[in-house]
This record gives sequence, structure tokens and C-alpha cells, in this order.
Amino acid sequence: MNDSPWGAPPRTGSPRVRPGPGHDAAWGAAPAGPSYEGHPAPQTRPMPTVPEVPENGGDREHEQGAAPLGGPLFPAESPDPFRDGTPPPRPTPHEPQEHMSTASPSAPAPQKKSAGRDLGAAIGVGLGLGAVIVASLFIVKAVFVGVVVAAVVVGLWELTSRLKERKDIHAPLVPLALGGAAMVVSGYVRGAEGAWIAMALTALAVLVWRMAQPPEGYLKDVTAGTFAAFYVPFLATFVSLMLAADDGPRRVLTFLVLTVVSDTGAYAVGWRFGRTKLAPRISPGKTREGLAGAVLFAMVAGALCMQFLISDGAWWQGLLLGLAVAVSATVGDLGESMIKRDLGIKDMGTLLPGHGGIMDRLDSLLPTAPVVWLLMVLFVGSG
Repeated sequence: MNDSPWGAPPRTGSPRVRPGPGHDAAWGAAPAGPSYEGHPAPQTRPMPTVPEVPENGGDREHEQGAAPLGGPLFPAESPDPFRDGTPPPRPTPHEPQEHMSTASPSAPAPQKKSAGRDLGAAIGVGLGLGAVIVASLFIVKAVFVGVVVAAVVVGLWELTSRLKERKDIHAPLVPLALGGAAMVVSGYVRGAEGAWIAMALTALAVLVWRMAQPPEGYLKDVTAGTFAAFYVPFLATFVSLMLAADDGPRRVLTFLVLTVVSDTGAYAVGWRFGRTKLAPRISPGKTREGLAGAVLFAMVAGALCMQFLISDGAWWQGLLLGLAVAVSATVGDLGESMIKRDLGIKDMGTLLPGHGGIMDRLDSLLPTAPVVWLLMVLFVGSG
């Protein structure tokens, strides 16, 4: 009877070895020999112990023979609460919705239009300047001439400072300030002839003053100086020419009111109805609708001013005057915007809260002064 565990008779003379319980078959196997040539070699490494599968079944890992998780995070003795097939409870609605709301971008809230400046400070400063101008205009004419001179000198300082900072252009301020004051006073005392003479002498003074420095950059410095002399004090001289007339204060007041009303109409209409850009490369905030508002407001104000303020004036003259002021004020504003874009700045200065600098308030006034002076002379004479 063959009682060998491998199905083969033992060799003659060798003791019969039977594996005991708990021993691997390899420990009871007979040594290799001719009698075992047709049989596969026994496995010599111990096999891992496979735990028994519970009778009531288990999860998929247990069915596939994987060992159950153990350790402090997965204690072997803790029962699986979902082993009976009960699906896990859904999370509360607040948790996923909150995460989704923070992860998903929400629709942008509509933004309100803004003026871009402190309107309270701008209105306060504007009212203060207006009170000073009106008081000096109707009390003593010479005091108003001093106000114009002060504005010209500060404007020249702002312009030359920005040219030096942004473009390394050194326009001489001293001859410009002295010549600018002389232009304004000469225009009031000697008329247009005196203003032209002062302008020529100022340009000559700029050429001579710059010769005290090295020649590098001479041409650009004197060119910028001559431009500054024409742009700020010479154009302001036409205010002095208007003031020199018998009804000069009323002419100057008409000039100031029409310019301010034009700017206000452009802002109000453009802020509310502006859609089509007027000059997007120069001033993106200006619109054609704003220009139409400036023309409408200025024409109405011009008709009222010419009818009730100017002697021998007519309302239809005021309509033409208002139209011209709206156009010249807009051109002046665009001109300074062009300069500021070339310099890469937003404002010429910070002297006036809510407004910027003096030059930021003179931008529409300077080119409008000669237009108003000329139309006043044509309509009612030089006075």
C-alpha cells in the first residue's frame, strides 16, 4: 500500500517519513532521486496564511483574499457600519454648496459710474476759487490781474517741472515766470501791442538764459521754453485784454461762466448718456454725447449772458459764442490730455484737491480766452 504523501513509493532501505501536523510538505519530502524525475519539484517557501472568510460574507477585498485593514486607524475589531448594504448618508446640503459657491466664479456685480475724483473736495475748491475771482474782478481790476499772474506763474512751474521729471527737458523757469507776468500786465496796460512785445522779449530771454548751461539739449530746452511761454502766459493775456474794456468785468465773467458751464454740461451728459468715444486715443472718458451736452449748455448760457450782461449784446450772438466756447474748451482739454499722455501722467499737479493742479483747470480756459475776446470785439466792439 502506497502511503507516501506524494504518491510515490519510498526508496528501499530508507525510513518512511510522514509529515506531522503543522509542518510543511517540504520538511517531509524524500531526497531527490530517480524515482522523482517525473514529478514537479515541491515548493520550498512557506505560503502566507489566508484568513478565513466569514460565513455571512464580506466586502470585495475580503472576497478576493486581501487581508483586512488593521492598526490604530483601522482597528480590526471595529465593525463596518455599512457592511449590511446600507448606503452611506448623503452629506448635508450646506457643505457641498458652500464649496461649490467658493470655487465657481460668480457673476460680477454691476458697477456704478464714478467721476474718478473726490467730488466733495472738487466742489469746495471750485466754489472757493470762484468767490476769490468774482470778488477781485468786481472790486479792483488790478487785484484780478494779480490773480491771473499768480495762476500763470504756478502753471508754468507745474509744466516745466513735469517736463524735467518725465522728459529730462530743462525749460528755464525764471525767464518764463518774469516774462509771463510781464505779458499779462502789458496786455492790461498797453493792449495787444504790449502783449506781443512782451512775448517776443520772453522768447529771447529763454534763448539767452539757456546759454549759461552746456550745449547738450539746448534745442529741445529752448523749444519747450518758447512753447510754454506761448501756451500759458500769452494765451492768458487775452483775459487782460477783455478786462481792459469798459465793461471788462462782465466780459471776463461771461468768459468764465461759459467755460465752466461747457465743462459741466459735457460731464453731466457724458456721464449719464455717453456711449460713443470722442477721441479714445487721447481721452477715453470723453464722448460725443458729452460734446453735444457741452454745446447745448454753453449755447443756452451764452444767450443769457449776452442778453443780460453785455451791453448792446443779443441772444443770437450768445448762441454763436456758446458754440465757439464749447468747441474751443473741448479742444483745449484734449490738447492738455495729449501733453499728459506724452508725459505719462494723470494730472499736472496736486495743488488743488479734487482737481489736480492749476494747469488741470487752465486747460480749457487758456485756448478759450482768445476766442471769446475776438468774438466780443466783433459783436460789441473793443469797448
